[in-house]
Amino acid sequence: MKKNLHPDSYRLVVFKDLNNDMTYLTRSTAPTDETIELDEVTYPLVKVHISSSSHPFFTGEERIVDIEGRVDKFKARAAAGAAAKEKRANAAVKQAKRKTQKSEKKEKSQV
Repeated sequence: MKKNLHPDSYRLVVFKDLNNDMTYLTRSTAPTDETIELDEVTYPLVKVHISSSSHPFFTGEERIVDIEGRVDKFKARAAAGAAAKEKRANAAVKQAKRKTQKSEKKEKSQV
């Protein structure tokens, strides 16, 4: 077997599920700057967004995904982006007109 392949910096670490505040004490090499105190002992803390205690597959909870709402939100963002693009284009045309009018006015005053 290859030597020095696996890290040897395993230590006790607490993983905390942010959905339901469930904590797990296990060994890991995960880097972290945060700490937590469990049973009057301070451990490094790694926060996770989902774990087996909150994942629908393990909990048996069914979550309904609002697909129509997502499509509507996407269409609204696309429409807002198109409106903003049109507004910038109109502003650029207006600014170009002002520039040409200024230069024409300047030429007339010089003559």
